[in-house]
Amino acid sequence: MFNRILVAVDGSKTSLKALDKAIELQKLMPKAEIFILCVYKHHSLFEASLSIGRPADMDIPDKVLSEYAKGVVNHAKDMAKEHGATKVRGFVKAGRPSKIIVKFAEDKEADLIVVGTRGTHSDKDGLLLGSVSHRVASQAKCPVLVV
Repeated sequence: MFNRILVAVDGSKTSLKALDKAIELQKLMPKAEIFILCVYKHHSLFEASLSIGRPADMDIPDKVLSEYAKGVVNHAKDMAKEHGATKVRGFVKAGRPSKIIVKFAEDKEADLIVVGTRGTHSDKDGLLLGSVSHRVASQAKCPVLVV
């Protein structure tokens, strides 16, 4: 049914629940491959220069965010393997998360995108999807599972 499952992670509890669901699906379809993707927001040098209280040895924001995203992906890959996932690959990209997730899915010919929704703060808020999951679900050309 699914050969390539893209799961977007950001380190949040809901994204790790999405990863759990992708692992469950892969167990039903052992030939399926899981692509774990973490997208961080790109900051230009101009944006970085706008900080008022910046230490002299501060790293460029993209470098810091990229390293954090790599850690998120590595943790997710380790977690997936611990839970029995087999074919798992990790990726880090910079840009607007919803746009990058959809483009990445198209480039990798993903059959399914699995994303987490935002956490709920009240009953009323729980009825709405997070903005990234909403955009992905409305723009993707393949099925999207929002967990």
